[in-house]
Amino acid sequence: MHPVCDHPGWGPTNTRAVRTPAGGTTATAEETGITLGPSEAAVDVYDPATLTHRTPAALRRVLAGHGPAERLRNPDLWDAIATAIIRQVIRADQARLMYQRFTAAIGEPINHVGERLHLFPTPNVVLSVDDTTFTRLGMAFKRRPLRAAAEAFGDLGVKWASLPPADLAAEIQSVPRIGPWTAGAAVADYTGDFSFYPYGDMAVRKYARQAAPSLALPDTEADFATRWRGYAGTPGELSALTVLTLALGGHRGKARPPV
Repeated sequence: MHPVCDHPGWGPTNTRAVRTPAGGTTATAEETGITLGPSEAAVDVYDPATLTHRTPAALRRVLAGHGPAERLRNPDLWDAIATAIIRQVIRADQARLMYQRFTAAIGEPINHVGERLHLFPTPNVVLSVDDTTFTRLGMAFKRRPLRAAAEAFGDLGVKWASLPPADLAAEIQSVPRIGPWTAGAAVADYTGDFSFYPYGDMAVRKYARQAAPSLALPDTEADFATRWRGYAGTPGELSALTVLTLALGGHRGKARPPV
């Protein structure tokens, strides 16, 4: 069972601070799976054996060869929304750097086996950060959307957390600078259901093409998304197909080096 460490909170030693309703905790990803401290967080399993004949055999063979994957479902809706905002229109490695730099500077610290990890700053902390600090931390471009989301979350976060996934995706798009891509990425991270993920995304297209070049997949996001939906008969299949394909990008936990 291989953990998928796509969330930018995962650090170089495959550890991550996680905010849950009960408080802050930590997670560790190793080749055998994800280990959590005391928490209410869930770990979802995505198994290529659940993919049916609708998924082309060439792609299914590659995904089956990598085996099932585990992914930590983000228990913090605020973090999921903020993470999706940070990921807007930049590469995954840039988003990881920005998230970790911002979190280390102003997030709440947690000690874990000799490491000092940090939770992503709360909405109130984000609203207290001045323009100069955003700029110093390389987050000037993200300042307005993060502030808008923090203000909205302060008013509506409790309501949002109670909504079914489809309603949640619609509701958070009322926030300025949150569109379908950001909403879908946030909901997928928070619920573990990647049928909501923007699966026409460049990363899915890239790894699908690398895995099965014989499929001649469409180039445009919209056409690819339509084809991709046809590769799954149910939302569960679509979710598994998307996560397992994203995992081909190397975001799988490895053996944890000594601290």
